[in-house]
Amino acid sequence: MEGTVKVSLDADRAVAEAPSPTTNTNRLKQIWAVGGGKGGIGKSLLASSLAISLSRMGHKTIAIDLDLGGANLHTTLGVDLPKQTLSDYINRRVPTIDNCVIPSGIPLLELVSGAQDAIGITNLRPAQKTDLLKNIRNLDADYVIFDLGAGTGYNTLDFFLFSDVGLIALLPEPTSIENAYRFIKSVYFRYLSHCPSLEQIHPLIEMAMDPKNPIGIRSPADLFKEANKVNPESGMKLKKEIEKFHPNIVVNQTRTQTDIDIGSSVKTVCKKYFGIEMDYIGHLDYDSTVWQAVRRKRPLMLEFPNSKIVSSIDHITQTILKRHGFHKDTNT
Repeated sequence: MEGTVKVSLDADRAVAEAPSPTTNTNRLKQIWAVGGGKGGIGKSLLASSLAISLSRMGHKTIAIDLDLGGANLHTTLGVDLPKQTLSDYINRRVPTIDNCVIPSGIPLLELVSGAQDAIGITNLRPAQKTDLLKNIRNLDADYVIFDLGAGTGYNTLDFFLFSDVGLIALLPEPTSIENAYRFIKSVYFRYLSHCPSLEQIHPLIEMAMDPKNPIGIRSPADLFKEANKVNPESGMKLKKEIEKFHPNIVVNQTRTQTDIDIGSSVKTVCKKYFGIEMDYIGHLDYDSTVWQAVRRKRPLMLEFPNSKIVSSIDHITQTILKRHGFHKDTNT
């Protein structure tokens, strides 16, 4: 599977294997998730803009705000505070998640807002998370876009892993880069620790998550060596699972070529220290039209359609579609 890799987590972790994409609909849908380790890096802007870009290409798209406790995707889409949100579904005030899907005012684009969250919404119970993700997979759309919250909480990591294509946004700033590495490391080990094929070495993987672990695992090479000691077959399975994991990088607010090159540097470091092949799918130049659109509570893609950043977002969308997308006439 391209992008990220869906895994079956146990009941305590609460991410069940997704039903077939064609369940209850003739559409073949794909989920894209926009995450990152730090707040304020443009995740909501990127998620909303990708959703608009897809809809303008003729794909029925639903943007879902999964920044539980800090939702603002509706604002970047220029939508007033919705009456019904994700919180209403999770707390069973509405019977189905379809009741929370609202028009965005943009053709072929709808929204599930996370605004007006109830206290404690960030602490989803395992059964709630399983139910939520299962029903998201059944929504009637070609593409579903997740706008994820900051940090490395289990909910955020599991939402990212549930997606078909995972994008990690970062700024060319030390704090953002550091938090991006933290996010990548967390989602990487979260993925490995719940791969059913690696059950025999799950304790070893859990130990590797601690950089001060007693057996001195400091890199994927160390982990692979220790897995081989346990069982050579487990070592080969570990290598195969790592090869399936392909997150994507987007660098936001670039001003110089050095800023642009940060994406390639992150990709190189992740290959060296985690053994994973990340795709650097594009960058977005710093553009004053962004804060102008946010201040006006209008979608960037519509407020400044001729800006360079809009062209860059369309290019990133097309790049993802070329590498990971599907054709609407696909029947399998």
